[in-house]
Amino acid sequence: MAAIYLNGRLVDRQHAVVSVYDHGFLYGDGIFEGLRFYNRKIFRLTEHLDRLFDSARYICLEIPQTRAQLEADTLACLTASGMENGYIRMVVSRGEGNLGLDPRSCPHPTIIIIVDAIKLYDAEMYERGMDIVTASTIRNHPNALDPRVKSLNYLNNILAKMEANRAGVPEAVMLNHLGHVAECTADNLFIVKGGVLATPPRHSGILDGITRRAVLELAARNAIEIREEVLTRHDLFSADEMFLTGTGAEIIPVTRVDARTIGNGKPGPVTCRLREAYHQLVRS
Repeated sequence: MAAIYLNGRLVDRQHAVVSVYDHGFLYGDGIFEGLRFYNRKIFRLTEHLDRLFDSARYICLEIPQTRAQLEADTLACLTASGMENGYIRMVVSRGEGNLGLDPRSCPHPTIIIIVDAIKLYDAEMYERGMDIVTASTIRNHPNALDPRVKSLNYLNNILAKMEANRAGVPEAVMLNHLGHVAECTADNLFIVKGGVLATPPRHSGILDGITRRAVLELAARNAIEIREEVLTRHDLFSADEMFLTGTGAEIIPVTRVDARTIGNGKPGPVTCRLREAYHQLVRS
């Protein structure tokens, strides 16, 4: 059963509403985090809260709760749901204000915590791999908005997702303003070439994903060589393996990009090894 906290109170879905004057709704002025929990234990809650508060500082948003209070509310919401495994969406918007961009009209930020189930991809896709395409929509220029800020405005990603929908595939690769590979619409991207694991660096305009960090740690533990380096579409097309990572997706293999088969067209050994290690990590 889903559970929702709105400004410190547990509410049902029907009454989980915010004002039409909330600047999160009007202007996308706010931040969020997506978390997973397994066996009622939240995976890397501390890292998610670090990123949430860093994002808040970047956009000059004063979260009206301490970290300890926000953590306690999240755990209480999880308990209220009665769920063993699932997803948590934590949102902090600028709050209700006047029409117009000025955030000074919003004295009280809105805090929302949602605990619910999530299923992004079919189970068979994890076994056989997915097809993806390259989107013509590029990532926002990092000098316009730092990609490390997990803001409520995802229109850039949504436009690229629509391109994936039109192509009949579940995901799309987004390039940065230099034409280099950044990430997908909702996931970070990894390739394997000659046994070496490679992923775009943060300066390529990516979100510094929590799952991405976990995979880099697991690769190091398993003696897999790692490179964070600038990648092009050529690197994707010539890769031996490819997979995506994200809180919702976890680790999912990619076997075709822009109608080109990756490797032998099946999830590769490094991908499978890291996926198994990740499953063990999150459930440990």
